[in-house]
Formats: sequence, C-alpha cells, structure tokens
Amino acid sequence: TVDESELLTVPDGWKEPAFTREDNPKGLLEESSFATLFPKYREAYLKECWPLVQKALGEHYVNAALDLIEGSMTVTTTKKTFDPYAIIRARDLIKLLARSVPFEQAVRILQDDVACDIIKIGSLVRKRETFVKRRARLLGPKGSTLKALELLTNCYIMVQGNTVSALGPFSGLKEVRKVVLDTMKNIHPIYNIKTLMIKRELAKDPELRTQSWERFLPKFKRKNLKKRKEPKKKNTKKEYTPFPPPQPESQIDKELASGEYFLKERQKKRKQMAEIKAKQADAIKKRQEERNKAFIPPKEKPAVKTKKASTEKKLDIEAIKEKVKNAKKKKLGALPEEEVKLKMAADEKKKKKK
Repeated sequence: TVDESELLTVPDGWKEPAFTREDNPKGLLEESSFATLFPKYREAYLKECWPLVQKALGEHYVNAALDLIEGSMTVTTTKKTFDPYAIIRARDLIKLLARSVPFEQAVRILQDDVACDIIKIGSLVRKRETFVKRRARLLGPKGSTLKALELLTNCYIMVQGNTVSALGPFSGLKEVRKVVLDTMKNIHPIYNIKTLMIKRELAKDPELRTQSWERFLPKFKRKNLKKRKEPKKKNTKKEYTPFPPPQPESQIDKELASGEYFLKERQKKRKQMAEIKAKQADAIKKRQEERNKAFIPPKEKPAVKTKKASTEKKLDIEAIKEKVKNAKKKKLGALPEEEVKLKMAADEKKKKKK
C-alpha cells in the first residue's frame, strides 16, 4: 500500500506551458526539410489555399514551397526557427493536405495539444469488393457512424482512398485507430461506439476513476460461422513407393493371352460377328419383354362380400294410413274443422246481441 499523498498527481485542466523563443534563443544549427507528393486532383485546391499555408507556417518561421510541375510540397526551417518540433508539425500539415483534409482542419496540427494519425487500410483486406464494403461500413448511412465516432473521440476523421486521416488529441487518436483496424477485421464499428459511450459516462464519476471498468463494459461474442462445405471428391494422396507402377498391357499382349493373335483373319471376323449377333439377340429379347408388359393383365382385387342386414325394420302400415287420412281432411292454407265450428258459433252470438 502506498500513500496517495506521495503519488504524483496532475490537477484537472493543467496545460503544459507553450514553447517560446526564450527557451531556445540561439535557434537551430542545421536546416531541416521534408517533402511529400500530392495527387493531381488536389492541385487546384492547394494552389488556391497555398498563401494561407505559407502565412500559418510563417508564424513559426518555417518556409513552404509548392511545385506544381513535380507535384510536391516542401517545408524547410530557417535561421529564425526556434521551435525544433515546428518542422515535424509542418511535415504533418502537408501530409494531411495531400490526403484531402481541408486546410481549416489541417492547420490545427500546429497547436500543441493536437496530433494526427494516417492509418493505411488498403493492404488489410485481400478482396477489393470486401474492402469497399468495410470502408463504407466505417462511414455508415449518410456518414452517421463516422459522425458519432468524431463526437466520442473529439477527432476529425477523413476517409479517403486507401487511408484514414485522423486529427485530434492523443487519447482520441488511439481509439480511432482501434475502431478503424477492427472494422477492417470485420468487427462492426457500432460495438466499439457502444463501448466508448459507456466509458464516457463512467469518466464523469470521480469514484470510478481508480477502479477497473471491465464489469461495466459489454462483452460481445463472435458468432461461429458455418464450416466450409466439404467437396464430394476428395483427392487422397497415395502412399509413396520407390517402385514404378506396372507397365500396362498392350493390345498385342492381350491378344496373345486370349489366343486371338494366332487366329486367321477369317476366324477373327467370324468371332467378331458372333459377338455382335449375341449382343443384338440380347437387345431384341429385352425390347420384346418391355413390349409384352402391356399385355399382362393387372391383378384383380378380391370381391368384398356385402353383409346382409340381420334385422329388417317392420313398417307400421296402420299408422301410415291414419296420417294419410288426416292429411286429406286438411286443406292447404285453411283452418281445421273444429276451429271453423267455434268461429261460426261466436259469430252467431254477436248477431243475437245486436
């Protein structure tokens, strides 16, 4: 156990003081220079913004030259240059400009707390189609994935051709490189973005700064892809033997073994004709069998005997006769006789009362 008071701690919001002329009054002894080539399509943009580049580097006493014939940019130190690291920043500036980063973002590299990282992704994937798909996955739909990554890492990211240029603080650049390399290894960037979001929330809690964050971070399991289908024909290697394979028999050897070699031409022809006739006879026999199949009667099914009814229903004739008589008495749509008589009696009573 160590006392926390003995440990060296950096207070929040502390910044390293800027490097001034007083730190190096005599300047540099040797002249240093760096040059980089740029593609043809960047020529018009560089020609337009080059005065701004010269002005920004002039504040650090670094000369900049643009060669449009050769297609190169060169930066060199002067006698007035006092910051030895200024030439390294100027080199990074021209590299970013060559990689299609706009001047407004690239000029930030001259600040003390900003660094850059150019990640080469062209050689990480073999197939060109797969590479294009994974690079598009890094951008996301309408650039949403790249924008989320920029907000979480506080870095400017530019995906161009076979490289990814990032510009920002050192901690953010480390995360950007990890996400880009994982994406090229077929790990979706959304998993890393989720982890960064959780880390950002955990960093706000002062109690968790000294603790491990492993229990909070998600653990994503890789799905086992289906195994490659095994070919139907497997080429198995034969056992090595120092002896050569036996020589195949020639036609003469076969004739000598069967005795055909000693037969005369007439006998050979007879034998061939006999073989041909035997084959023809077999073919005719098979053909005849197939034709005769149509004349073979099908097997008849056994006749099923119907079971006789054990008990016959006896009809009640008298009941049927009564139903018929009652039906004859009734007229269709008319009232029965009893109801008619009652109605007639009721009508007579009404007449008498009147």
